[in-house]
Amino acid sequence: MAAPQPAGAPGDELARLAALHGVATSYSPSPGRTVAASADAVVAALAALDVDASSQEATRAALAAREEELARRLLPPTVVHWTGEAAPAALTALPPGTVLRVETEQGETRAGADDLPPGVHRLTATAPDGRTGRAHLVVAPPRLSPPPGRCYGLLVQLYSLLSERSWGMGDLGDLGELSGWAGRALGAGFVQVNPLHAAVPGAPTDPSPYRPSSRRFPDPVHLRIEDVPEFPYADQPARLQALRERAGRLRAAVLHEGALIDRDAVWDLKRQALEEVARVPLGPGRRAAYADFLARHGQALEDHATWCALAEVHGPDWSRWPEGLRDPRSAATARARADLRDRVDLHSRLAWLTDEQLTAAQRTAREAGMPIGIVHDLAVGVHPGGADAWAQQDHFAAGMSTGAPPDAFNARGQDWGLPPWRPDRLAASGYAPFRHLLRALFRYAGALRIDHVMGLFRLWWVPQGRPPTEGTYVRYDAEAMLAVLVLEASRARAVVIGEDLGTVEPGVRETLDRRGVLGTSVLWFERDWDGDGRPLPPERWRADCLATATTHDLPPTAARLTGEHVTLRHRLGLLTRPLEQERAEAAADTAEWLTLLTGLGLLHGPGDGRRAVSEEAEIQAVHRFLLRTPARMVGLWLPDAVGDRRPQNLPGTWDQYPNWRLPVADAEGRPVTLEDLAASPRLRALTEVLRAGVRGEKT
Repeated sequence: MAAPQPAGAPGDELARLAALHGVATSYSPSPGRTVAASADAVVAALAALDVDASSQEATRAALAAREEELARRLLPPTVVHWTGEAAPAALTALPPGTVLRVETEQGETRAGADDLPPGVHRLTATAPDGRTGRAHLVVAPPRLSPPPGRCYGLLVQLYSLLSERSWGMGDLGDLGELSGWAGRALGAGFVQVNPLHAAVPGAPTDPSPYRPSSRRFPDPVHLRIEDVPEFPYADQPARLQALRERAGRLRAAVLHEGALIDRDAVWDLKRQALEEVARVPLGPGRRAAYADFLARHGQALEDHATWCALAEVHGPDWSRWPEGLRDPRSAATARARADLRDRVDLHSRLAWLTDEQLTAAQRTAREAGMPIGIVHDLAVGVHPGGADAWAQQDHFAAGMSTGAPPDAFNARGQDWGLPPWRPDRLAASGYAPFRHLLRALFRYAGALRIDHVMGLFRLWWVPQGRPPTEGTYVRYDAEAMLAVLVLEASRARAVVIGEDLGTVEPGVRETLDRRGVLGTSVLWFERDWDGDGRPLPPERWRADCLATATTHDLPPTAARLTGEHVTLRHRLGLLTRPLEQERAEAAADTAEWLTLLTGLGLLHGPGDGRRAVSEEAEIQAVHRFLLRTPARMVGLWLPDAVGDRRPQNLPGTWDQYPNWRLPVADAEGRPVTLEDLAASPRLRALTEVLRAGVRGEKT
């Protein structure tokens, strides 16, 4: 019987094998400290990559096979060439006399790999000894263009922005109205929203926009029903009017009765309305546009719509479907698709309608004078039971979940419940799933925010059934991931913003900056961590970033200034230290910032944490400070403009707090509509500060 791998730290052969597959055997949670990954975690990660390291004999055999494979191959699966830079090492290391042939994305065949157009090409290398290697060759511009001038913009969770026309939650009609108004009346350069990816239906549906069913296709719950061109021609206008009246009651309950946003109730009404509207035949032009959409997305759209139809019959977790349906390419799935063809077509059409309204919102933003327009958000992964995980099973690591290792803020680590992409399968496909995902999003995005952008470099893999402390890092080919990102963003002339908050390994921010990917800087985190720990003065902030006072995962600025965020966490039992200690520390933190703001002449008062000026003036001062930094983009969390105290998401909670279900509200907790925002003197005063600041005027 083969001897099993010993428990504890990985041995030498296992460590060598792991390194050859990009699996880490240790990590550094803080500078100067290294922690060994458990051998079990390493073995599990290798198993998810189809590498058997379950025993010493298996490890030895796998190591020998991998070393032989690497010694014999001419090319890695994907090669990157940045235009204007030196030839990639994979090509310069080829044996002398090797002949190269390239079939370009544009359909040409070329001898050699010089002066190629941007794109993902097919490269063939033939060595003098007869060996042949094939690879995807990604040719990308060396750097993204910066944003077109300095600008400020609004950050908002779309569902939270209700208007007098929305059906119980903010929708794409509201996004268009917000963008048109903010661009024309406020001089804003962009509007950033939460991920609008398709959600996994449920009872209830997970309201988090960061655990979607599909990242490639948007969720039709965001549709403005009345803006669908076929809406006026539906055969049952009385039924549609009844649905609109029910939606009005949902909206009124949120705005006037203290109800939470109920995504499932909204979708129930919209689904019924869309089924009526979908019965209207498309006109010739609309039919041609729909056909183009189907052709553009091809198999991916058919898979997504098929999953949606099957989920209606068998539930939203494909791993629990009848066995034949768990394979998207099986005969059973083909038969089910044919049987459900009307529902498959409906879900395809809904994806098209949503894409149209997303495109219209971006067009409205640009026509309103916004240099960037809509900034969309790319979640870090997808739900394991959802459409992408079903359709792209070969590209996901079975039995693994992404998360984060233990650190100073979370001693138990984190498990996000999202299956990670397999780096080997991505490379073998020329990063096709990533390319197609980005291409779809950039169709209607002026910029893209990438959640946990560090995931382009490595991800923490947690074996199913194990705590996140027993995971390990798995590395991705960051150069290839970045090349694909830069290629697709440059084609769309879009900006890319990386969410690089928290623990970031050395060199990541520098690499992102070199390729023109902006970072994210949040006021309360910007301190001189290498020195005295005091607030970082504005001139020392980086320029290539989006600078904000807060985010959807953090307390609104008013709550931070008043200490109400500590009271909230105390009420929910989330504090790990005595209340008074937490309050004192929070007050000291705020006082340091107020002192700096006062010293810079941005706030008139004693600067010792005592309220000598109004909260509104303090929030204006915070944003004047952001304007003093060299940041290319300055973001205003829209709830800050009306004094909202409630975070949209409180990490570490589930049913204790209404995450992702709160409307934008004022300082007293009263919901504020889009129409109210447009008439708010407080918002006008704050946006005038920002508008003047980006123009270089003194405020």
